Amino acid sequence: MAKKIIAFGEVMMRLTVPGYELLTQANALQYSFSGTGVNVASAMTKLGYDGYLATKIPDNPLGDAAISFLQRLGIQKDFISRGDKYIGMFFLENGFAQRPSRVTYTNRLESSFNTANVADYDMDEIAEKADMIHFCGITLAMTDQVRENMKLLAKKVKEKGGIVCFDCNYRPSLWEGSYAQAKPHYEDMLAIADIVLMNEKDAMFVLGMETAKTTKEEQLKELIPMVAEKFNIKTVAGTHRKINSDNTHVLRGYMYKNNTFVFSENRSFSVYDRIGSGDAFASGVLHGELAGFSEKKTVEFAVASGMLACTISGDTPMSTEAEIMSAMIGTTADIKR
Repeated sequence: MAKKIIAFGEVMMRLTVPGYELLTQANALQYSFSGTGVNVASAMTKLGYDGYLATKIPDNPLGDAAISFLQRLGIQKDFISRGDKYIGMFFLENGFAQRPSRVTYTNRLESSFNTANVADYDMDEIAEKADMIHFCGITLAMTDQVRENMKLLAKKVKEKGGIVCFDCNYRPSLWEGSYAQAKPHYEDMLAIADIVLMNEKDAMFVLGMETAKTTKEEQLKELIPMVAEKFNIKTVAGTHRKINSDNTHVLRGYMYKNNTFVFSENRSFSVYDRIGSGDAFASGVLHGELAGFSEKKTVEFAVASGMLACTISGDTPMSTEAEIMSAMIGTTADIKR
C-alpha cells in the first residue's frame, strides 16, 4: 500500500503574463493553481505515493476550478475544506537576461485558507492517516490563526508517529523584513520536525546564529550541525544556487544526517520556469528518505528533480522517478518515440 503524504498549505491562483512581457504591456493572462503544498503533494504522487492536500478553498466556481486542477495532478481531496469566497492570487512576470522574474501577490490574507480556523480541519483524522506531512515557512508567515493551525497539526502527526517535514522558505516580504518576529515560530516548528529544508542563511538570519566563517560552505558546515543538535533534527538538506552570466544556473545540494555532510555534484542547466524548483528538490529528499536511498543517492536525486522542474512550464513538478533517475545519471535523448 502506498504511503500517504499530506501537505498543509494554501492553494493560490497563478496569473502568468505570456512570454516575457510586463504587466503594463500585457492584455491577457494565463491562469493555473499552485502553492508549495500543491507542488509537494503533486510531486509525491508522481513518485508513487498517495498525495493529499490539507487546505481550505472557496465554495464557489473559483474553488471548483481549483479542485478540478488538483485532481488532474492526482492530488486527493479528502482533507480539503470548502468555504468563504476568496483565493490568494499572484501575478508572475517572466524575467529575461538581466531582468529578474517578478511575483506580485494580491488578496492573500483574505483567502479562505488564511482565514480558516482549527474547526475547518479534521486534524485527528489527518494525523491518523499521515505517514508524512509537509509544512512550509511561507505558510508560517501568514497569520496567527494559520500558525496555530500549523503547529497543532504538526504536533498531532508527530504524536501519531508520522514524519514531520518543515521547509524554512523564509520570505522577507511576508514578514515585513522582521527576523525577530519570525524566529520563535521557526523555533517551534524546528523542534517538531524530523526533516528540515534550510541553509546557512536561515541559521544566521532567522535563528540569529553567529559565525566567523566567510564562505557559504564553511558557514553551512559550522551552523547546520548546531541547528540539528539543538532541535534534535534527524535530517537537514538544502541547496546553493549560482546564476551564470549566460543565465544558466548551477545547483548543488547537500544533506546532513548521522553527523555527516554529503554534497551533490554541481549541476549546470538552462532554466525555462524556475518557480517550484525548490519544492521539487524537497520532494526528492522526502522520496529518498522514504525509499531508503543512501544519503548520496538522495541528494543527487533531489538536485536532479529540482533541475528537471526548471525545464517544465508552471510551478508544479511533473517528473517521475524514472525520468529523474535518467537525468541524475546524465542520460539525455533527442526525441523519445
